[in-house]
Amino acid sequence: MLVSFRRIDRALVALLAVAGLAGVTLDSFAQSQEAPKRTQQKPPAKPAQKPQASTKNDPPKTEALPPSQIGIGTLAQFAFMVDPQTSTVLLFKDADKPMHPSSMAKMMTIYIVFEELASGRLKLDSKFRVSEKAWRMSRQGSTMWVGDPGTEVTVEDLIKGMIVLSGNDACIVVAEGIAGTEDSFAERMNKKAKELGMTGSVFKNASGWPAEGQMTTAKDLAMLGWHTINDFPKYYQYYSIINWTYNNIKQDNRNQLLRLTPGTDGLKTGHTEEGGFGQTVSAVRDGRRLILVVNGLAFGKPQHEGGRERARETARLLEWGFREFTNTTIFKAGDTVAEAPVWLGTQDKVPLVATRAVQLTTPTGQAANPRVVAKFDGPLPAPIAKGTKLGSAAVTLPDGRVMEYPLEAGIDVPRQGLVGRVATLVRHYLFGWLS
Repeated sequence: MLVSFRRIDRALVALLAVAGLAGVTLDSFAQSQEAPKRTQQKPPAKPAQKPQASTKNDPPKTEALPPSQIGIGTLAQFAFMVDPQTSTVLLFKDADKPMHPSSMAKMMTIYIVFEELASGRLKLDSKFRVSEKAWRMSRQGSTMWVGDPGTEVTVEDLIKGMIVLSGNDACIVVAEGIAGTEDSFAERMNKKAKELGMTGSVFKNASGWPAEGQMTTAKDLAMLGWHTINDFPKYYQYYSIINWTYNNIKQDNRNQLLRLTPGTDGLKTGHTEEGGFGQTVSAVRDGRRLILVVNGLAFGKPQHEGGRERARETARLLEWGFREFTNTTIFKAGDTVAEAPVWLGTQDKVPLVATRAVQLTTPTGQAANPRVVAKFDGPLPAPIAKGTKLGSAAVTLPDGRVMEYPLEAGIDVPRQGLVGRVATLVRHYLFGWLS
């Protein structure tokens, strides 16, 4: 690993985009990670036609799978896998093209509920009333069985109902409880999608029930999944509940990977006749997280058969991602990346340290040898307080991208006393020209 440093003037410092690791990671979904270059076309009004459904029960051979633009082939019509800690895309198959969100749209409804809880506007024991619309929805599709009109349900039960049971009725209760009407809630969903950088998503309702013009992309859902994990660690644990009983009816979480694939802790499955079977899933192994989105699987197959095919394919892709790639820590939090000269300080230099771990994702067995350039405006005037942001480290990734991470002062550097400052100034003006 080559580490160098570059001093920059103060005007340039003001223009540097210095963000934390989580910020860099999230921004990369919307900006840094571009789709494979291709001729730009106007997105179709509706997703592509359904592919011919396979009648084979056994998983197909890898070499026979439809190819992806990045990564291995997959049966899924749309696929996206990312290591969010390093912003590295491992799998990309039409991940920026419109597709039906199905019940994966519930992730946005749940995100907004988590947001309300985190702000204190809602509590887990707050109650919402069941409307006739919500009651009628419990008679079709996935349901929580919220009860008759007028029944009151706690927010915590509604969260479990949306996540574990994929209840469309629970989504309507939540939408009406927060925004008054489901249409008003959908407007909030779209506003939040824009704030999160989900540029390919349009929500028409709170549940993902088929509606004209409702769409998302695999890339957008991965971004939403990472925001949920990153923004609400206190509430994300609801996504890992394996089964739940409500109104004396026990149901299993439709995310079969919670039971079958080690490390899985979320997120959401989905299925419609128009969009096929899909899933947004996240798993952690040895501190490394992967987020995978697939959609357009098992068209025309019954729920139990399509669900098994979805579970097989998502499990296969996750295993591939964990097996074929690994993360290497370049700097740990607190490691010194460079030293910057100090002007009129009790010490001549101050260590510039990484604010958090800097990692790279590389193919398993391939050495990570990045070029790291420390940028700062020097010499730095004393006094300097430990933890003060002083510059950035530009890390050139193996694919040529450059990611910037903030650097801060590793120690306090007090200012020299009057005598020391005078002596330093005298030396500078008398002998500085010799240096």
